[in-house]
Amino acid sequence: MRDLITIRKASPANKGAIRSLVFRGGINPSGLDWHRFVVASLQDGEVVGCGQIKPHRDGSLEVASIVVKPAWRRRGIARSIIAHLVSSQDVNLYLMCRSGLKRLYEECGFRIIEEDEMPRYFRKITRLARFADSLRREGETLLVMKRDKDN
Repeated sequence: MRDLITIRKASPANKGAIRSLVFRGGINPSGLDWHRFVVASLQDGEVVGCGQIKPHRDGSLEVASIVVKPAWRRRGIARSIIAHLVSSQDVNLYLMCRSGLKRLYEECGFRIIEEDEMPRYFRKITRLARFADSLRREGETLLVMKRDKDN
């Protein structure tokens, strides 16, 4: 089934599909610039997944907006998107994810980092998330992970 999927740079025609995937996936919709995205598409052009490398003001780069349509999950598409994004960079990469996704990202070379190792952007978000978690407990926590450029 994976042979039917192509991971490629997004085009202007993919803007709507990216936006829809991100919103339906419940992912932070800020910073949706299609120029930074790759998409996983079927041979007929249907977009079934996406992801981006998102730059932050502090100079850090984040693997972000990884989402796959529910009917296409558990087929290695997210891993393929992540591998494609990571292969395009020769710098440290960061990400934020729910604790339930820890294993997926560890398998892709990321590791959990503590606040003192985080760039400014991620420290700020982590502090906000701690506040939000104190208001709402759902059994998951926010993790910040790093993939070293030498990995």
